[in-house]
Amino acid sequence: MTLAIFDLDNTLLAGDSDHAWGEFLVEEGLVDEEVYRQANDRFYQEYLNGELDVFEYQRFALQPLSTHSMEELESWRETFMAKKVQPMMLEKAATLLADHRAQGHTLMIITATNRFITEPIAELLGVDYLIATEPELVNGRFTGEVAGTPSFQDGKVVRLNDWLEAFDETLDGAWFYSDSHNDVPLLKLVQNPVAVDPDPTLEKLAIESGWPVMSLRD
Repeated sequence: MTLAIFDLDNTLLAGDSDHAWGEFLVEEGLVDEEVYRQANDRFYQEYLNGELDVFEYQRFALQPLSTHSMEELESWRETFMAKKVQPMMLEKAATLLADHRAQGHTLMIITATNRFITEPIAELLGVDYLIATEPELVNGRFTGEVAGTPSFQDGKVVRLNDWLEAFDETLDGAWFYSDSHNDVPLLKLVQNPVAVDPDPTLEKLAIESGWPVMSLRD
């Protein structure tokens, strides 16, 4: 098995699905607009700066999930997919996935964004394997806490290694595509790291390291 691994937000998507979910909740009047938007924007900037406390952020992001039924949440998510995710879809990303699929590679998305948001996006992209931050579920309801290790920064390596062990696989010949300097630990681990529409920090490192730099934007 040769793995072709992809970050999701700002890599396969022309935007950040996690931040967009927060914007969606505000726009739909499902959370307090001023308080929630301010916090959502602050956490996103901390992420861009490489300063995010992932557990603090996840408690913020998962809190709305914990106060509503799964039926309500799935209805909201369906609307979110149409309003926010569909406009972020990239034709070149679909082509890149198809190219790896045609080579017989096993496709995987690994993302810090939680599974509730990202699972239907992975399905839409036709990617079978998804490693995402796992929201804790008890008796069919979200608790607002994270289950296990968030797949963020070094946590992506931890979660991927757990997956490799479970499937008795290796990273031989693996690819990893990402836009973010937060993914440097995993980029350094694979044989074929690729910077996709990278942030300035990652772009500098990619050039210094001789990694390919590409764009999936039109």
